[in-house]
Amino acid sequence: MFDKDRWQEIFSAIKKNKLRSVLTAFGVFWGIFMLVVMTGSGNGLVNGITAGVQDFATNSAFVWTQNTTKPYKGFKQGRWWSFNNQDMKAIRDQVPEVDVIAPRLQGWDISRGENVVRGLRTGGFSVNGDYPAYNLIDPSVMVYGRFINEVDILHKRKVCIIGERVYEVMFDKDEDPVGQYLRVNGVYFMVVGVFRSKNPNINIGSNKKESIYLPFTTMQQTFNYGDQVHYFGFTAKKGVSVEKTADKVKELLKRNHSVSPEDKDAVGHVNVEEQVKTMSYLFIGINMLIWIVGIGTLIAGAVGISNIMLVIVRERTKEIGIQRAIGARPWTIISQILTESVFLTTIAGFIGLAFGTLVLHAVDMALIQAAAANTAEDGTFFKNPEIGLGMAIASLIILIITGLIAGLIPAQKAVRIKPIEALRHE
Repeated sequence: MFDKDRWQEIFSAIKKNKLRSVLTAFGVFWGIFMLVVMTGSGNGLVNGITAGVQDFATNSAFVWTQNTTKPYKGFKQGRWWSFNNQDMKAIRDQVPEVDVIAPRLQGWDISRGENVVRGLRTGGFSVNGDYPAYNLIDPSVMVYGRFINEVDILHKRKVCIIGERVYEVMFDKDEDPVGQYLRVNGVYFMVVGVFRSKNPNINIGSNKKESIYLPFTTMQQTFNYGDQVHYFGFTAKKGVSVEKTADKVKELLKRNHSVSPEDKDAVGHVNVEEQVKTMSYLFIGINMLIWIVGIGTLIAGAVGISNIMLVIVRERTKEIGIQRAIGARPWTIISQILTESVFLTTIAGFIGLAFGTLVLHAVDMALIQAAAANTAEDGTFFKNPEIGLGMAIASLIILIITGLIAGLIPAQKAVRIKPIEALRHE
């Protein structure tokens, strides 16, 4: 392996055919380069999505009402119905699998035009009514002030918390909004906080950055919603299936509102646990596709190296014959061919690995600079493209194996050359 004469022969062969060696090695370079870039990009996609949903309660689900599709107990098909405050108590009492429950009202949205006023400033924003428990399902951090609390709910206080975009439009930069008033749909509410979502890639009903949250009870009373609830968010207790919990909740709500138990479309729902599983399967599929394409490209490069090694063996037929005639063992010939093949493959692959890592680093730096300049959204779906140490080691192992495979056929052909025939070869 460390025979000086052997390495001199390898370097001499490469120098004599520089263009051929470069073109041959390029296949392996490109295979590793593409494998690294695609893997890093896949990791960037995974990092971006998971960073935007990682604090969301994965053991949660949401349910809402839809028109009935079956007649039941004298009610016609197509009836519209809604949840109410009594449903919240019923769920707590009759579905012990539920841990946290958060009813919600979804009021005016941006499409209805400007609905928020402060002095000479106006804006159109989504308005929701919430309980403090909602922050346990979809957590937020407070940039200013506090979140809605139980006292706000109990006393139906006219307070609100606002998203970052609402703050940017309605207040000056670095101005403390706590204690200031906004007129929301003609009613004044005191701002008690500005929130930033920990899960910018998940928006339930509205863009959180452009939303205003009111105490649930306050919104019901102030805007004449009566005892309506637009939808429920809830979490299942530890170790309990979210799907089974959601089924029990839906059955209870249908029973309480005289909806056919066979009407599967009367209650809409989203199972976050199931969505997370689907996302994880998608990531696995993406990684498998990346490795299949990358290894396929590597195999194409290995075929190129194998072909060039066959040419080299043909050119060295007389030389190999002389080595065999003076007593060279078969392993000496095989190891010489394999060493040259592995050397070409490893050098080309290492350069591809280095260039791929450099490209990923450059993209990562560009993303960081864009975020610092506020030109990238907080809820980006691409973040920190990278490959780990394990991936780098795996790539090097694949390179060595590829080189060995590429040189195996030429080496076998070389060792089968008979000395007498080789000496006659021109």
